[in-house]
Amino acid sequence: MILAAGRGQRMGALTESIPKPLLSVAGHYLIEYAIYQLVQYGITDIVINVSYRGEQIKSALGDGSRYGATFLYSEEEVALETGGGIVNVLSFFEQKPFVVLSSDVISDYPLSRLFSPFTGLAHLILVNNPTYHPEGDFVLRNNQLYLSGGPMLTFANIGMYHPDLFRGCQPNHFRLGDLLKKAISQHSVSGEVYQGLWYNIGTQADWLWVNEWIDSHPISLF
Repeated sequence: MILAAGRGQRMGALTESIPKPLLSVAGHYLIEYAIYQLVQYGITDIVINVSYRGEQIKSALGDGSRYGATFLYSEEEVALETGGGIVNVLSFFEQKPFVVLSSDVISDYPLSRLFSPFTGLAHLILVNNPTYHPEGDFVLRNNQLYLSGGPMLTFANIGMYHPDLFRGCQPNHFRLGDLLKKAISQHSVSGEVYQGLWYNIGTQADWLWVNEWIDSHPISLF
């Protein structure tokens, strides 16, 4: 699944007329970096949730065939946030573990690492804390996530989830992070640190910097 329903308010005027996933980054839609990352590792059945200017996203990307994939769009009249958006399409995954990426993250993390069976409710990828998020999110110790008790790392918005994580949840407006914290407190979430390419495009400054960086450091996703 690719999360693409956010408004992208911190992008200012850039997203007044187009949705954030369709911003151009080095000649590609921002969301295409997530699409090609999934397809590169054989994940071709992809659900994309949309809300703000969702018709533009659907029109730009089509049915997925030109990417060698099949897209299912989950249209949210009002954005359900990360947790609610996933619950809204939970039946799509047929009780099997599934990968979720954010449409505003660019990374070369090898998704094949997620294919190994895990016994918990989720497996999250963490990165070193970026300058805009110095406090981090979670502690990683012996491949297990904790809420405290050590150096904090930042959730990279890349993860594998078991449907049981969402058991009893309704497709209302709620954040995935709230659900993860509960599961972490129950010692049901594993994780790993990734030191490779990872950028989260959250502001206009991020977008400008990443455009310049990728122009001189092409990514082998395309």
